[in-house]
Amino acid sequence: MTAPAGLILAGGLSRRMGGGDKGLREIAGRNLLARVVDRIGPQVAPLLLNANGPAAQLGLDLPLVPDDLPGRPGPLAGILAGLDHAARHLPQARWLLTVPADCPFLPRDLAARLVAAAAETGAACAASGGRVHGVVGVWSPASREALRRLVVEEEVRRVDGWVARANAATVEWPVAPYDPFFNVNTPDDLAEAERILAAYPAA
Repeated sequence: MTAPAGLILAGGLSRRMGGGDKGLREIAGRNLLARVVDRIGPQVAPLLLNANGPAAQLGLDLPLVPDDLPGRPGPLAGILAGLDHAARHLPQARWLLTVPADCPFLPRDLAARLVAAAAETGAACAASGGRVHGVVGVWSPASREALRRLVVEEEVRRVDGWVARANAATVEWPVAPYDPFFNVNTPDDLAEAERILAAYPAA
């Protein structure tokens, strides 16, 4: 299997965390972004960063792909920017894997399983515990104009709207002993992530 390109979505406003760059919040002495890079980097080629500020301030040496759309319309703008970048600059990339910057326990088989599912339907996203995680998905650069119409013309902002439009397959992961798609949105979530790492050091 040829590895997909990868994009970490770090363009959010982190309101529930009190603002700032949520990806720089630390658990067990390492920030969330670094942990996501560790998980996803070996699964993709290349790995890109969607952020709307200087990449250097995030401490990562990754190609920066900022949102193209005004008004910070949310994660769909980041996915669209990544698909546009892949279409323009990565002609060899059949797929783009997108993941959020706040999921430190992403599965190490994420890309392989999602690409296998996407090969059947044209797109795929992750699920666990009865929940679909639409921002954790594999998308074809060829779908970017459909996404642009959805966001720009139809003004859809919810990721599940894109999951439905893209006819994305869902691939399920178990939630025991912990949910690999646990995401850190609040200070309480940071504390829970610390607890998970203390109980499962290899997480």
